[in-house]
Amino acid sequence: MAKNGSHSEHYSGPLKRLLLAVLMLCLVGLFIFWRIDSPRVERFRAQVVDRVIPGFDWAMAPVSGAARLLRDFQSYQRIYDQNQELRRELRQMTAWKEAALQLEQENARLRDLNNVRLDPRLTYITGVVLADSGSPFRQSVLINLGSRDGIVDGWAAMDGIGLVGRISGVGPNTSRVIMLTDTTSRIPAVIQPSGQRALITGDNSAAPPIDFLEDDDQVRPGDRIVTSGDGEVFPPGLLIGQVAEDPGGRLRVRLAADYERLEFLRVLRDHGARQVSAPSALILPDVTPGMDLPAPNVPEPNGG
Repeated sequence: MAKNGSHSEHYSGPLKRLLLAVLMLCLVGLFIFWRIDSPRVERFRAQVVDRVIPGFDWAMAPVSGAARLLRDFQSYQRIYDQNQELRRELRQMTAWKEAALQLEQENARLRDLNNVRLDPRLTYITGVVLADSGSPFRQSVLINLGSRDGIVDGWAAMDGIGLVGRISGVGPNTSRVIMLTDTTSRIPAVIQPSGQRALITGDNSAAPPIDFLEDDDQVRPGDRIVTSGDGEVFPPGLLIGQVAEDPGGRLRVRLAADYERLEFLRVLRDHGARQVSAPSALILPDVTPGMDLPAPNVPEPNGG
């Protein structure tokens, strides 16, 4: 038994090598035959393909099925990703819709309570911010609008959403805008919906403090702050920002204007505003020529 097993193994090794050599020769011959450029060989190749290839459909079925399965899986993955993206967008749209409805309701209530009417005399001209000359001691920017465009000192400048500052210094082609954050800025404001009046005082910080507030208890963080129009410094109703509270408990303004990306500014043409030509006009009433002012009430000396 052991001799027969060793004898079969003695012949199987050369036989395998012979078969492998014959297979390699057949494959090389087939490759050479397939590369021959001859009309007769081409006709023979066509006949071989016509006879052999249709019979291999059963062999190609698993490959075709696997390819279709892979394509279906990739299509399902794309559909799943699109579905997840649509779900995220739907949640965002739902949040935006809710915010829009709340703002619409709040705007309607505020207009009903305050009877707000936009001044038709207000128009605007848009200018480009040329340079930012902000410093620890001064907060201002330059715009490419000047006296040739009819710009007047004191007009309000906005970034399209909130108030940025006022014109302070007009040249022929440029103007300087003093921001609300500058230490020289003092803006009379009203806080909605409580109607509390206050003064927005610049202190060179990104969130100016709220001073001279009538009643702190009626003001909450998140309340809107708009210009009051007192003193005819600015037209009433211009959005300044929202009430915020710093870690020290002091009320400040979260400005609506994006001070980090000031590229364009809208300068409001307030043609109806009273022009201040003298400092005394801010505190003294106008006196008509020929009108005598009342004499001061001086107490008479005692003893007749």
